[in-house]
Amino acid sequence: MVIYQTKTGLDINIGREHLVIQQRYEALSAFNDLLIAVWFLIGSFFFLNNALVESGTWLFIVGSAQLLIKPFIKLTSLVHLRRIQKRNEN
Repeated sequence: MVIYQTKTGLDINIGREHLVIQQRYEALSAFNDLLIAVWFLIGSFFFLNNALVESGTWLFIVGSAQLLIKPFIKLTSLVHLRRIQKRNEN
């Protein structure tokens, strides 16, 4: 990462590789969020029919467990980007 002082502020060059990796993790996180929403929405509809309540409960459990994936994706992204930054500094 290269930082330049300009008249209007700071110009930070983080590199193309950094942006590509960050975009991939953001896409993965967005896909995870979409799946969570789908599980909870379908589970909610299943609760409207007594015969499907158990399946709806399982969808809520899957959606809740998938909420744990979100911070894992973020932490993995930060570690990955930090490793690239260290490699570029050397």
